[in-house]
Amino acid sequence: MDIITLTTDFGLDDPYVAAMKGAILSINPRLTIVDICHTIEPQNIAQAAFILSTTYHYFPEGTIHIVVVDPGVGTERQAVLLVTPSAFFLAPDNGVLSYIVEEASELEAIALTNPHFWHSPISDTFHGRDIFAPVAAHLSLGVPPHEFGDPISSIFTFPIPQPRIGEDEVLVGHILHIDRFGNLITDIKRDDLPRGRLFIEIRGHIVDGLSYSYDESDELLAIIGSSERLEVSVKNSSAARFLRAKMGDEVKVGINKSSMKGR
Repeated sequence: MDIITLTTDFGLDDPYVAAMKGAILSINPRLTIVDICHTIEPQNIAQAAFILSTTYHYFPEGTIHIVVVDPGVGTERQAVLLVTPSAFFLAPDNGVLSYIVEEASELEAIALTNPHFWHSPISDTFHGRDIFAPVAAHLSLGVPPHEFGDPISSIFTFPIPQPRIGEDEVLVGHILHIDRFGNLITDIKRDDLPRGRLFIEIRGHIVDGLSYSYDESDELLAIIGSSERLEVSVKNSSAARFLRAKMGDEVKVGINKSSMKGR
């Protein structure tokens, strides 16, 4: 069974997602379409790139992923098809595939320049419907990737956020994503954490140690979430609202020296 996934900043209050699905199904009605996320913050390319990176591994080999967070639609930015050993990715060439490029063992990039596979007439403001959706549908029917356009040697990527070591050997990371529960998901992975009893500092608040469940404390807590990254959370509430936190805010992790006394 062929699968196409959709990740956009379109939301669900407008007809844009449905229009993309209609464009796909009118070409290949046998497809399964899976919504990854349509509530990416408007024009937030980095957030979309992160959300895709936490998800695409779980789909069967050969899945086609469409990502449309495209503030440059209608400009000279390229539309691209990225072919990896495990999947296909269709997106504007604006950095939204940065994690994929970082993680892929090998890849082939193609600029979508063949209008034969586009919807006509094409809108200057809706390439999701008129380019990415029909190309994905034709790809699912077995059209070879090279027929969609010209090979290119590189695509635009941004540096993947990584924590750094700051003053006093404290690990400094950042909030990458805030989920609908208000959990603050960071760029600090489990393997980045120092050994010992930790403290986590965020927006002037200190969390003592790691928890193992969201139910463990009635106060602010830190936990390794399902993406294997450090999260800051509040039981039955929103850490984002409690801390007035936003994406990009710093999160610091260090060893609680007081817990080492007497050893």
